[in-house]
Amino acid sequence: MTLPFGGIPLADHAPVFTALADAGFTDAWTAEVAGADGFTPLTLAAAWEPRLRLGTAIAPVFTRGPGLLAMTAAALAEAAPGRFQLGIGASSPVVVGDWNAVEFTKPFERSRGVLRFLRSALAGELTDGEFGTFRVRRFRLERPPAVPPQVMLAALRPGMLRLAAAEADGVILNWLSAGDVATALAETKEARPGFEVATRIFMVPTEDAAYARAVGRRLITSYLTVPAYAAFHRWLGREEILTPMWQAWQSGDRKGALAAIPDSLVDDLIVHGSPDECRARVQAYADAGVTVPIMALTPTPELERGGLPALLELIAALGRN
Repeated sequence: MTLPFGGIPLADHAPVFTALADAGFTDAWTAEVAGADGFTPLTLAAAWEPRLRLGTAIAPVFTRGPGLLAMTAAALAEAAPGRFQLGIGASSPVVVGDWNAVEFTKPFERSRGVLRFLRSALAGELTDGEFGTFRVRRFRLERPPAVPPQVMLAALRPGMLRLAAAEADGVILNWLSAGDVATALAETKEARPGFEVATRIFMVPTEDAAYARAVGRRLITSYLTVPAYAAFHRWLGREEILTPMWQAWQSGDRKGALAAIPDSLVDDLIVHGSPDECRARVQAYADAGVTVPIMALTPTPELERGGLPALLELIAALGRN
């Protein structure tokens, strides 16, 4: 499950973590965009619920210096020994450049360099050398974790997918249907045994299909107009179905862009329906080869009206117990 939940203060998440573990959820994962940072919610989960594995999907490789990223990951790995996976990725020009005032250049090279640096640093080694787009001079963690975290790489297209397979412990996918998983994983055939495949799955847990599709359309225009995701979906074969949306968006016609997205595309990319229907859709991702399917709930009128009790009830209904 993706954390934290909107409308629930971080200080009130303890019963949420308990409910997740009680319901059979194995993992708590965070994103890092413009809400909570990726590590603070996991630190709370590490302290409050020892049954959950923890992961970031993703910590951007540009917005922290390499040493600081290693220190932050090492501290969380020390707080939750053997339970933390560090997911890193390039993020986007908006998050990196517009919001964090860092130049977004050579994302592949930066991701590869940070991945290689982290594998050395988190193993407690003295790290000194060139990493493509940056140089590190004589860095060594003062508190290397006894159990170094697995390092996973967010990837969309063949080059990054192959890098993940060759050098990371797993790959993090995003914004694809269960039917698309095979296309992505075809690029990771050389991965070592135990290679993890995580996927964030956007979910609108309501039986009001019109509401869910309206939310889904807004999500699609928010993400699939970003150049990296647009290129990803061209690679997946969706250029024809998405071109009307892209054209309307580029012309400034936001309403037209939303209207250009067919129901079938929303239903492919956004999980919605009853808890049983949502669980079955998530199972389809697991059947396709995803080892860590990560639900990402979006608010619904039912959740907004019901608050924390409604959320806890939904978690129980979505879980296997």
